[in-house]
Amino acid sequence: MKTFERLQDLQALVGQPLGTSEWVTVDQHRIDLFADATQDHQWIHIDAAKAAAGPYKTTIAHGFLTLSLLPHLFETAFAVADVGMGVNYGLNRVRFPAPVPSGSRVRGHFKLLSYEPIDGGAQLVTEVTVECEGSSKPACVAESVSRRYV
Repeated sequence: MKTFERLQDLQALVGQPLGTSEWVTVDQHRIDLFADATQDHQWIHIDAAKAAAGPYKTTIAHGFLTLSLLPHLFETAFAVADVGMGVNYGLNRVRFPAPVPSGSRVRGHFKLLSYEPIDGGAQLVTEVTVECEGSSKPACVAESVSRRYV
């Protein structure tokens, strides 16, 4: 994990990578828990027998499950030493180009797109590309907007 000393140091890094997260396993238990939490019990996510005959030959994670991993992926990719608090501010764009089969590992690659000073900190727009191990396409590409406060 990369650690930056000061939030304002990121301003010079616009357009550059900030870091890569650790791998996270997306197993069937995690998928089932997400299905229960969101009430999204579509067969492609939870019915192994039916999914085996489906287009991916196995169950796959919900796209929003992959998206919900972003805070953890951020946390293991980079840190800023003088930041006391960070909040999710929203998303500008989200796409799910490829599925995450049950049992897969994913990780995030983070590139800083913009840095805007705000009272007490900065608003960052970060491109997050979620890689699924063994897949040629990303599982998710999103522009995450966060606010970090010193």
